This record gives sequence, C-alpha cells and structure tokens, in this order.
Amino acid sequence: MHPIRKPDPVLLSLVVALFGALLPVGEACAQIPFPRVGGYVQLRETAAEGIGLSAALNRARFSIDGSLPSRFSYRVLVETEASAGIRNPATVSLREAIIRWAPGSFAITAGQFKTPFSREYLLPVPVLETPDFAAVVDSLSPKYDVGVMGEYALGPVASVFLGVFNGEGQNAIANRDSTVLPIARLVVRPIAQIGLASSIARDSGDSLRWTAEAQIEERGVMVRGEYITRHVRGRPSEDDDAGWYVLAVVRVVPQVQLLGRQEDFQRPNYGVGRRVHATTVGTIIEIAPNRVRLLLDGVRRRFGVQDPIDTLIGQIQVRF
Repeated sequence: MHPIRKPDPVLLSLVVALFGALLPVGEACAQIPFPRVGGYVQLRETAAEGIGLSAALNRARFSIDGSLPSRFSYRVLVETEASAGIRNPATVSLREAIIRWAPGSFAITAGQFKTPFSREYLLPVPVLETPDFAAVVDSLSPKYDVGVMGEYALGPVASVFLGVFNGEGQNAIANRDSTVLPIARLVVRPIAQIGLASSIARDSGDSLRWTAEAQIEERGVMVRGEYITRHVRGRPSEDDDAGWYVLAVVRVVPQVQLLGRQEDFQRPNYGVGRRVHATTVGTIIEIAPNRVRLLLDGVRRRFGVQDPIDTLIGQIQVRF
C-alpha cells in the first residue's frame, strides 16, 4: 500500500485563496434577479366608410426587463410588424434597448427609447386610452431615437429631462448629417390632481418644435390636452405646422370608462388639404384588469374640405 501523502501546504493555501477570491463574484451573480419577460398583442377590427371591414394584427411586442447591481437596469423591446406594403411578410423591429442608472433622484438613460416630448406619446402603448395617437402627436412629436438622457426629480413637485439624440429615428446606425436633436422637458405638479408640462426640441438648424400640456384627474375623471407646433426659420409664423387635442375620460364603473377626444392638425404650407379634424368617442372595458382590455371607438375624420369619413374600431389587447 502506498502511504497517503499530505497536501502541499503552499498549494493548499493557493487553492483556498483562489476560492476565497471567487466566492464574492459568485454571490454577486446569484443576487442578480432573473429578467422579466413580458409583452402584449393587439388585434383590431375596423369598419371604415368606403373601405369596408378589415382585420389587422395591430401590434405584437415582446420585452425583457431586468435590474443589475449598483442601481443599473436594462430593457429590450421588439415588435413584429409588416414592412412596406401589405404583401410583405412580418419582420422583427427593435423598439427599445436601454441601459439606465438611477442612484436616487437623478437618473441617466442611454440607448434607443422614446424621446421626452409629448405626454401622449410617452404613455406606454398598453395604457393608451384610444386606438391611435392624435394626428398632431403622430405627425410632429419626435419618436424613438438613439441617444442619452438625464433626468432629475424635485420630489413629487417637478421633474426635468434633458436629452441629446441622433435625430435619425429608430434603428439608424449612424448620424448622417452630424447634427444632434436636443430635447428639454419640464413637468410640474403643483397639486396631486394637476400636471403641467412643456417640451422643446431643436431638430435642425432652422427648425424648432415645442409643446404645452395639461392634465387634470379627480374622482374618476381625467382631462388631458396638448398643443404642439413646429416653426421653420424663414417661414411666416402663420404657416407653422400646429395642432391640438383634448381628451376626456370618465370612469363609469371600476372596469368601464367612457371617453371623447376632439383634435385638429394643420400644415398651412402644404395647403388646406393637409388639415385633419377628428372627433373620437368610445369606451374602455377592462375585461381582466391589467391583462385583457377591449377598446370600442367611433371616429369621424375630415381631411381638408372633403366629406368626413366615419370609422368604427374594435381592439382587443392581451398583456402577459
């Protein structure tokens, strides 16, 4: 029989030191929570005057959210969507990809995300009260872009946002014109029921956009309004692109809300034919609160001096 050899003291001390150095790393890794997978699907049925009945997969989005040590977090949001034309197959498009650091009242967000401009556009799509954005928001508000944003909260009273973006829109791989899109936003809440905000964006050397917003909530009633305009240097102010909307929502019972929205958007430099005037009335039914939601809306929309077009929209949304 061979005698049992004692371990080399030097080698043993090296092994213990190595495992001791690795343990904190392992413990730190074990403390990172698993990412949360979520998303939502929207199915829409539309009956439009002169067009007829049509069904559409309006949105199908999937997200991954997670937190990291030292107050870091991340989020990735993708969407399956049709590309250009009804005959093209659906593709996967990146919507958000962010890294966020929020050590306290101050936070920094970097990546691709919604620019801090319009209140309606900043709302998460699953909680949007109507099937579509108001025309002025969809046309004039800067949307997803790549950049960096800092924000600072003065308690519950006010928040300040300042971001610098490429100005090329989502999924652009380069800043082609070498200019940036700076956006500043101020949100003030003098009392809990009232929120006021304003944003300004300089999207080129001769173009400036700004918005003024107000929202009031009290006992199941919410009223929100926005005015957005875009001025181009050298163009008369009466030819500025501009528009507004006012939305009112009333909660009838805990799972049913009624709403109405009036909106107007005009681009005088392109002629009266580009003016959009619309009225929306509808209801929000929370079949399973925060999970299954049904929107039923009637929209009367007029383009320029043409006859109005009436549309009925039914949209079911499932969140997971």
